[in-house]
Amino acid sequence: MPHEPYGEYPRYEQYEQYEQYERYEPYESYGQSFGTHETPSAASLPVASPSYEPHQPPPPDDPAGQLLLPRQATAPALVDDPEADDGRGRRAARRRRPAGDRTEPLRRLLPQALVVAFLAGGTSAFIASDKAVQLSVDGRPRTLHTFADDVNELLADQGMHVGEHDIVAPGPHHDLASGDRVIVRYGRPVTLTIDGERRQVWTTARTVDGALQQLGVRAEGAYLSASRSTAIGRKGLDLDVRTERSVTFMADGRERTIRTNAATVREALDQAGIALHGQDTTSVDPGSFPRDGQTISVMRITGSQEVREEPIPFETERHEDPSLYKGTETVVQRGEPGAERVMYALRTVNGVKQKPRKISSETVRQPRTEIIKVGTKPRPTTVQGAEGLNWSGLAQCEAGGRPSAVDPSGTYGGLYQFDVRTWQSLGGSGRPQDASAEEQTMRAKKLYVSRGASPWPVCGRKLHG
Repeated sequence: MPHEPYGEYPRYEQYEQYEQYERYEPYESYGQSFGTHETPSAASLPVASPSYEPHQPPPPDDPAGQLLLPRQATAPALVDDPEADDGRGRRAARRRRPAGDRTEPLRRLLPQALVVAFLAGGTSAFIASDKAVQLSVDGRPRTLHTFADDVNELLADQGMHVGEHDIVAPGPHHDLASGDRVIVRYGRPVTLTIDGERRQVWTTARTVDGALQQLGVRAEGAYLSASRSTAIGRKGLDLDVRTERSVTFMADGRERTIRTNAATVREALDQAGIALHGQDTTSVDPGSFPRDGQTISVMRITGSQEVREEPIPFETERHEDPSLYKGTETVVQRGEPGAERVMYALRTVNGVKQKPRKISSETVRQPRTEIIKVGTKPRPTTVQGAEGLNWSGLAQCEAGGRPSAVDPSGTYGGLYQFDVRTWQSLGGSGRPQDASAEEQTMRAKKLYVSRGASPWPVCGRKLHG
């Protein structure tokens, strides 16, 4: 019969490590009955006829299938024996056969003697191969009567299959002798969760307490999902273990350290006598598992809401206009910002204000886009009546030849020191010092045509010199 593979087995001399789980009963004496087996006697064995071989079929006139001894045809005659005495002073009669028939009894007695000798030797061999052993399966010992040569054969005879997680001591190939003890401990699967870490383990212990000891799990002060006395069946069980841990809480300016086997930070808070109210929370998720040596801060939170109206910036669109000279920009539509109503959550943690958090917003007024026309028309490079003059000499005298020059009062700027009002009357936009040198020279020529050199009372003479 095929068997499951055997696991690792302890040496025979290591029986003592299993005796904490076993209680053995005394063996029965060899002459007593063992289980359902009885010691066979020679009288119970069939008697073979000397006329047939052991494996030959019975003779045709033996329909019952029994092997019978041949019967004698006549009884021997009684004769007087002068040497015999019956113990009372009288001579006893004895059977005497005729002289010619004395070899016949010897011929018939020899096979019977051989049969008796064979039966006596077979019974001795039968008894010699029989063994009384004690088999303990998961702590339940029983005495067996077996002819098995080794532990493996004994288990096979009992229909027992052992696997890699089971324990057999001594090993499966250990020879058996009468009086031996064989221990079988079946492995049991345990889904063990220790402090939130889940794993699959095997144990040969029959109770939760034995499994914890065998697996080396420290259970003092720990939470167990099943009591220590709970039996573990062959199908195993799920076991949740939460060991005792040291956790420190920082709350309300105080430090508190407790020993706990709580499953969550919230549960450990309750054990420490710390209550959370309203929006209060902890520095870690209150539903998380508290670790040994962990320090957790309690945050007292107060909150409110605030509504603010904030501006929405407007956008600017620029469109080219070929009717305007290059560098000229005209605002067609002025931009106006919009308005947005925003709700913020205000929070204070342990007395410290936090950055407001935007909750919702609503647009009260849409912004108005600003539209600007940008000139693309080329500017004239000459002004009739103002050509041929020394404009570079005038610019050098007025501003040192620097287009961005501004006087100390901030009123005049550019190569020719225009004020803003004069500059804009000549078609300029913005400030003169921000325009290009070519545009400044062109507008200075226009000013000369209309007013001569009078706008430059000191440096105007440079135009002709």
